[in-house]
Amino acid sequence: MAGIYIHIPFCKKACTYCDFHFTTSTKNLDEMVEAICQEIRMKKDRLANQPIESIYFGGGTPTTLPGAALQKILATTENLFSISSNAEITIEANPDDLTAQKIKELRQLPFNRFSIGTQSFFNEDLIWMNRAHNAQEATDCIKRSQDAGFEKLTIDLIYGYPLLSDEKWISNIETAVMLEVPHISAYALTVEPRTALAHAIAKGKQPGVNDDQSAEQFLMLVEKLTNNGFEHYEISNYSLPGKYAVHNTNYWKGIPYLGIGPSAHGFDGTNRYINIANNAKYLEGIGKKQLPETVEQLSNADQFNEYVMTSLRTMWGINLEKVSNDFGERAKELVLKHIKPYLADEKVYIDNHKIYLSNKGKLFADGIAAALFLEGDEMKSR
Repeated sequence: MAGIYIHIPFCKKACTYCDFHFTTSTKNLDEMVEAICQEIRMKKDRLANQPIESIYFGGGTPTTLPGAALQKILATTENLFSISSNAEITIEANPDDLTAQKIKELRQLPFNRFSIGTQSFFNEDLIWMNRAHNAQEATDCIKRSQDAGFEKLTIDLIYGYPLLSDEKWISNIETAVMLEVPHISAYALTVEPRTALAHAIAKGKQPGVNDDQSAEQFLMLVEKLTNNGFEHYEISNYSLPGKYAVHNTNYWKGIPYLGIGPSAHGFDGTNRYINIANNAKYLEGIGKKQLPETVEQLSNADQFNEYVMTSLRTMWGINLEKVSNDFGERAKELVLKHIKPYLADEKVYIDNHKIYLSNKGKLFADGIAAALFLEGDEMKSR
């Protein structure tokens, strides 16, 4: 099984915190759609006839495309790949795009899951983020989507920013639960270089991120959602039982996927493919029938480190038997050696030959993973 990620690099507005690849100009929209279709054709043999279990339209904001453009990309994909009958087909959307007419249009296409960039249910917060929607649209589009038959919904929420009091954060969580959204992705605000937010902080026009606030609101989120029946199945993701995001879960489990569109990444199990994050150069390359990508061949140590980084973030944990089988007994020995301080601090625990993060440890996931990383020479038997 495998997946396909398709990056649509268009947005109505630039959010203050966003560093994803996009443009607010739709000047080359038609040309971009044709180039994306051409790239799909150029990569048709890359997944070696594996059945496609998930297709994910990300961005940018894919719902900026008209239905005919989305249909063209989907039809190209369906003609060249074997799509599973129960494949998860997701499209990211902003609340202001999900009008009754747009939802009706999307309903005629194979999409069966919406990922909605809600971020907050408070107008002042949305204005601060420079979002294109308002709080009323945030709730209305969810109800409208459900009424249209879209049961597979996920929303994004952000925490840890200056305007977000604990009371407002609890309200955001409770609103999502009340709306019966089965899946929630929640992210601590990070200040990325070259964003409007980073510039404002550097000029003293905005306060920086408070790490203590982020940590406290993260723990509030975990407690509130797990008490309402959600499983915390990945650091930033929560779902009702059995409602996991197939596409993202496959990322964390190392399942191969194609990356299509400017800035998209792909993975075949041993190599990572990275498309250029420049629309003009992407179009130029595809126009010359040249894939505008770089290839990163992952060493055995790279693959081990990626497995540690991704699996530790999930509720399935690091499988020590898999480490031993795939990377050697020496790698397992080193994992057990390096994990000892975190066991003593109760940031991780081991159960049935698997290493899991405790709630306390989830605040330090990246640091714990980095402590387990290995260099190639270390993995050789003594």
